Amino acid sequence: MIDLDALAALRAVADEGSVNAAARATGFTPSAVSQQIKRLERQTGVPLLERVGRGVMLTGHGVHLVAAGARVLADLEELEAGLQRRAGVVAGRFRLAAFSTAIRGVVAPVVSALRDAHPDLSLFLTEREPWDTIDLVASGQVELGIVHRWGGVPLDVPDHLVATPLAQDIADLIVPVDHPLAARASVTPHDLLEVPWIATPPDTICRQWLHRMYDGTGRPPRVAHESGEFESHLAMVAAGLGVALVPRLGRAALGDRLVAVPVTEPVPTRLVDALHRRTMSESPAVVAVLDAFGATPGG
Repeated sequence: MIDLDALAALRAVADEGSVNAAARATGFTPSAVSQQIKRLERQTGVPLLERVGRGVMLTGHGVHLVAAGARVLADLEELEAGLQRRAGVVAGRFRLAAFSTAIRGVVAPVVSALRDAHPDLSLFLTEREPWDTIDLVASGQVELGIVHRWGGVPLDVPDHLVATPLAQDIADLIVPVDHPLAARASVTPHDLLEVPWIATPPDTICRQWLHRMYDGTGRPPRVAHESGEFESHLAMVAAGLGVALVPRLGRAALGDRLVAVPVTEPVPTRLVDALHRRTMSESPAVVAVLDAFGATPGG
């Protein structure tokens, strides 16, 4: 009989690309992952991994087993979720991935009440960019993911995931209180052609939106500094290093040194969704967490 935990370990190696990365993703040690896969090889009688240089890759047998095993694991997950729903059980380890401002503005405010309402539910939170979160949910490494998308730009979400709308968030231009734009009722990208921007790194969704916001101006934004954290953006704006586009969700208090100015044409709007696997739609834990966020899970 094939060991399902070992099958999950092999799938983690396939998803993550190495035994060490699979161990980090699953919470086991590399030695434990290797032992699980060796046990699976003994059970099946075929080699599943082969060494390539200093790393490993799946054999043809391993690739086939992961593909076929994914259907088995999905069926079992759906069966478990249905049984828990029948029993009304909200328990077990629940892994949730979200981007930084969602953790501050959506997740953190409800964690205490969620734990009080469901003491047998053990939450594990991890901060990830939306693309990474999609991969984690799709591969079964987390139960729920929170992602965002700007200006209607679609995310590539696999068909076996369900998206539940959580919020609509707007970003404002943040400037020092003595900045020439601070007294404006609103600004457009045409007003921002010469300003130095403090922006997120190029490989982030927020940076991509900043560039899209300038469509029609004939000019790209002038990025003077980069930082991955919006709280750092606020500190850098206060220091006079530039201006920033900062979402309202999870935004720290601006104090008396900074001003938020609305942006129009277009209004920088992002949609925040929660993702879970379709096989988890009946899971009481998924329903409880989404209820805590004020959302209703889809099917």
